[in-house]
Amino acid sequence: MSLLLGLGLGMGLFLVWESCWSRPAIDRRPRQGRLELLLVHAGMEKISRGGFVYATATSAVLAGLLVLILTGAPLIAATFALFGALLPLTVIRWRARKRTADLREQWPDVVDHLRSAIRAGLSLPEALVQLGQLGPESLRPAFVEFALDYRATARFEESVERLRLRLADPVSDKIIAALLITREVGGSDLGEMLGTLSSFLRDSARTRGELEARQSWTVSAARLAIAAPWVILLLLASQPAAVRAYSSVAGSLVLLSGLAISVICYRAMLSIGTLPTEERVIR
Repeated sequence: MSLLLGLGLGMGLFLVWESCWSRPAIDRRPRQGRLELLLVHAGMEKISRGGFVYATATSAVLAGLLVLILTGAPLIAATFALFGALLPLTVIRWRARKRTADLREQWPDVVDHLRSAIRAGLSLPEALVQLGQLGPESLRPAFVEFALDYRATARFEESVERLRLRLADPVSDKIIAALLITREVGGSDLGEMLGTLSSFLRDSARTRGELEARQSWTVSAARLAIAAPWVILLLLASQPAAVRAYSSVAGSLVLLSGLAISVICYRAMLSIGTLPTEERVIR
């Protein structure tokens, strides 16, 4: 009996001692890889990583086989198979840029809806739920999912965190961060803050749209300059003499050197000519 009392006393003292030490909070938020984040930006979040790999492999095989049938040159076919492998990633990035540009024009309307709903007396969760019916068409599914999460859990912070992950947009990060801070610290100037944020977002979208319109000509011309030599190569590959020339050791070196130069120049063009992306305030 005394042994049991001693063990109980020792366990109690250990638990008291353990409670005096604070443990670092564990971040349980789901992490998104770069590919998953890009798919979300493109509005293709239902595509898995395996599906993307399958699409990449299929595109590469089809492009390589098609060029091999047309030219009979394995090295040229392998080069265009590489281009085919990059096609799905290029399409996803193009869709992500287009969707981001479209959303940039719609976020001020989202803020205006929130401001009107809050002025009408709705709570912050109710105002966000209302966007599932009255918000912009492309954003309604995300807010409908937020409404389902909030009704199931009644936990605003967790539901809005999942909403932020679905939207995966720098502007939505700013809006959600402002709403979370206001909800935590309180205050009566939420409507004024949302009005200021809406004006800022409209000015930013207009300025960036003008810059992208002027910059698009330069980027398009650079892409055409990169693609032109390979289109010419594909046309030349229809001649047996050109195929024999590029099948030799010297021709292979020229082809591989041209591929390396094209990749380096294309990356340099993107780094110089593309506008910097907005930084996300929450990750």
